[in-house]
Parts: sequence; structure tokens; C-alpha cells
Amino acid sequence: MVDPLTLLAFVPAALALNLTPGADMMFCLGQGLRSDGRAAVAASAGISAACMVHVTLAGLGLGAVVAALPWALEAIRWIGVAYLLWLAVQTLRHGKAARDEARAHGVWQAFRTGFYVNLSNPKVILFVLAFVPQFVRPEAGPVLGQFLVFGAVLGLGGFVINAGVGIFASTLGRRLARGGRVLGYVSAGIFVALAARLAMMERT
Repeated sequence: MVDPLTLLAFVPAALALNLTPGADMMFCLGQGLRSDGRAAVAASAGISAACMVHVTLAGLGLGAVVAALPWALEAIRWIGVAYLLWLAVQTLRHGKAARDEARAHGVWQAFRTGFYVNLSNPKVILFVLAFVPQFVRPEAGPVLGQFLVFGAVLGLGGFVINAGVGIFASTLGRRLARGGRVLGYVSAGIFVALAARLAMMERT
């Protein structure tokens, strides 16, 4: 389905992108600080699942929809901004209780949160539409199948790297927790920074 030489060229490019600090990595960092290692891994899995949704939609022709309805990306963007700011407010309002609540709700909530944050980031949509098609070869087989293969490579690499960052942050978070409200400010600051980054994203 995918030409081996094309896949060989895609893997290091995808790995380089996975290693570049971005919104997903910062979110898993914040999740690890806010909760624990298991939640950070679950959040990373949610992000990878959302990535597969993005590549599936791209393979089905999302580019044409985006061109026809540019306002849709704007709507998605501001939903994402509002959600990240809500997470920041919740973290500040409840402090240590927010960390305990995040642990109590377990990995499923962390997975859903990671999924929604990635899915509501139009920058990921634009990235998938710009990056993945460069490696797609229509003559090699079904286009959607190729998108899914490349998306799986991106998702797997991102899962491993972002989960590792989140696990490291959870260890750091346990130490910061001894400092009382410091942990809440750090976690909330990450969410606010992500929201600001998303809000200031240039329209394409």
C-alpha cells in the first residue's frame, strides 16, 4: 500500500516532528504535573487517537471542505481556546483538589481531554493537510490507506515521546506538590500559554 522507500523517508521526518516541542508535548507536560504518570500516558494516547481522526478526514478530502468553509477552522480554534482556559481556571480554583480530582477520575478522563485538545487544534488539521500529502503516491494504492499508515507512524512516535515527557513531569509534579500552590500556578500557566498560542495562530 505504501512504497517502502517513501515510508523510509517519512519515518525520520515524522520522528523529527514528534521531537519538536509543541502544543501536544506541552499539554502532556501539564497533565503530568496536574495528575500522575498514568494520566499523562492516557492523555498522550488520546492525542494520538485524535491524530488518526485528522489523517482520516484529510484522506477523505478535508482540504476541500476547509477551502469551502474557512470559518469552520476559526470556530474549532476558539472552542479549543475556551477549553484550555477552562482547564487553567479549574486548576487555579481548586489547587491540590484539582490534582486529586484528576487522579480520582483516572485515565479515561485524561484520554478524553487529550483527544479533545488535539481535535480542537486547527493547526494540527493544517499541518496534516500540508505535510502528509507530500508522501502520498496515488499510483501506489488507495490514498486513504496511505494516509492511515502515515498517521499511524506519526501517532505512535508522538505517543511514545509525549508519554515520556508526561511521566517525567509527573515525577517533578510530586516534588512541586510539596510547595503548595506552586504546582497549580505552573499547570495553569501551561494551559494559558497553550490557549494564547492557539488564539494568536495566524489564519491560513
